[in-house]
Amino acid sequence: MLPVTLETIRLFLHVTAATVWVGGQLTLLGLLPILRGLGPDAPKAAAKRFNVIAWSAFGVLFITGIWNLLAESPGSKGTAWNATLGMKLVMVAATGIAAAFHAGGRSKAVLAVGGAVSLLAGLAAVLLGIMLSTAPA
Repeated sequence: MLPVTLETIRLFLHVTAATVWVGGQLTLLGLLPILRGLGPDAPKAAAKRFNVIAWSAFGVLFITGIWNLLAESPGSKGTAWNATLGMKLVMVAATGIAAAFHAGGRSKAVLAVGGAVSLLAGLAAVLLGIMLSTAPA
């Protein structure tokens, strides 16, 4: 069996938190029609509880993201790798900012746009992270 290393733990925490952040958004999107059928307060109650879980995961992503940067030494990587990293960081900021607008939104437009942008930017950040982790050394 392969050993569990500090790198394994770092990546496990990062991927698990990304799963909660992005996968949770996808799950809530799928459950929204059912929640609406349960009553006008059900979607808000589910979102309020999800926010606690999701923002905790975002915090773990932030911390492990910094840890990943320190472990990877971006200065030793090529231009394409660093450009991809830059785009990932833009998507991470976009998903967090959009989610904050969504969480504080009062109008249907802010809720819809904030949720959509947060989800799409989160998916893009996951894709870019995979590209970074599978790039040739």
